[in-house]
Amino acid sequence: MNRSSDEPDVMLDINTTPLIDVMLVLIIMLIITIPVQLHAVHLNLPAGNPAPPQTPPVVVTLEIDFDGTVLWDGQVLADRLVLERRLRQAALQAVQPEVHLRPNKLVAYKEVAAVMASAQRLGLTKLGLVGNEQFAN
Repeated sequence: MNRSSDEPDVMLDINTTPLIDVMLVLIIMLIITIPVQLHAVHLNLPAGNPAPPQTPPVVVTLEIDFDGTVLWDGQVLADRLVLERRLRQAALQAVQPEVHLRPNKLVAYKEVAAVMASAQRLGLTKLGLVGNEQFAN
């Protein structure tokens, strides 16, 4: 009797299909269990419905022209030091004025960001962007 013809050939390759199935299940479980990363901006919003103010707020309009020139209520400011001095004076008032920031459509973002950063660093809490309809298109 020929031994090689009676017995089936020995398979030397490992069956990887079950291993691949297990790996896919583990990957799916890992993807499902990873927490979702949310990029959120935390805002200090007022709670409840506050009563309207007794007196109208004082409004300061800051305009940033296309070349980075800053105007305080229509007056051109000489440089950043003058702007920061006025922002500091506004922040130290008992009732802070509302600062309405109106950037030109053509101004570089870094100019607007620098003014906003200065206002925040100096303690102004009532800062708002106005004229955003110009950026709609």
